[in-house]
Amino acid sequence: MAITLVEAAKLSQNTLARGVMETFVQASPILDRIPFMTIEGNAFAYNEEATLPGIAFRGVNEAYVESTGTFNQKSESLVILGGDADVDKFIVQTRGNLNDQRAEQTALKVKAASYKFQDTFFNGDVSVDTKSFDGLKKRLTGAQVISAGTNGIPVLGNGGTDTHSFMDKLDELIASVPGLDASNGAIYANAAIIGKLRSAGRRVGGVEIVREDLTGKRIVTWNGVPLLDAGANLAGTSVIPQTETQGTASGTASSIYAVRFGGSEGDQAVTGLTNGGVQVYDLGELQEKPAYRTRIEFYTGLGVFGGKAAARLTGVLNA
Repeated sequence: MAITLVEAAKLSQNTLARGVMETFVQASPILDRIPFMTIEGNAFAYNEEATLPGIAFRGVNEAYVESTGTFNQKSESLVILGGDADVDKFIVQTRGNLNDQRAEQTALKVKAASYKFQDTFFNGDVSVDTKSFDGLKKRLTGAQVISAGTNGIPVLGNGGTDTHSFMDKLDELIASVPGLDASNGAIYANAAIIGKLRSAGRRVGGVEIVREDLTGKRIVTWNGVPLLDAGANLAGTSVIPQTETQGTASGTASSIYAVRFGGSEGDQAVTGLTNGGVQVYDLGELQEKPAYRTRIEFYTGLGVFGGKAAARLTGVLNA
């Protein structure tokens, strides 16, 4: 069974857990739409298609040459994302007349966790942080990584041929993720690139600002597909930075990602994995110090199934 955090929050009977999930959704353009498939244990093993079997026409009284397809067995492991939020009893007693201090600190912890998830979703690398998971930047290879140009390509440029060339590449990106539409996925970029796209859209069309049915937020779309800011990391910088290198564009390029979400391996899409969903514990007063503790944990992982669930366009210039 797969469920988004939006749906999980509606079903939760625990007020604290429901509030935490709602904060996750409000803070992250990934967690507000990715479905999470519940798995047993701490890992999910699956078979990925490697080669197709042979097939042929045959004549009367002839036999077929028997053949079978092959699979690569892969596995995705769950990781633990979370943290504790402690609030001294003195603060609760003396400053609780204006705000619920524990609620404020819990909300901040959840916001930090959502930033951590969305950063890892794109930039995660287990060779750097063995406790995390690999993100799209590391997972996407081959035909799913499209170069915008040897030395990059401007979104707007001269407002004419440059814009059309860029939009052609954007369409190529979307075409690399079959079945991507407004109901099941999104295009992710940084805020500066989205702003430039809005400017380019005024010249060539295709860009609209709408209120999305899925989240109720006002968003930019390209030919109907949501175009979303991937947000910030814990350092406050863009998850998709404008610091990549493409040929002579040294440290000034960026990427755009197209992602199709799905609820299971069979959807051949990008799917969140979890065992137990978001878990929130009010641990009460601690023995070792006079403080109240709230703990948030999320046993989570990521599956990119099918080979064409997402794609990346590199060499995008904010010009």
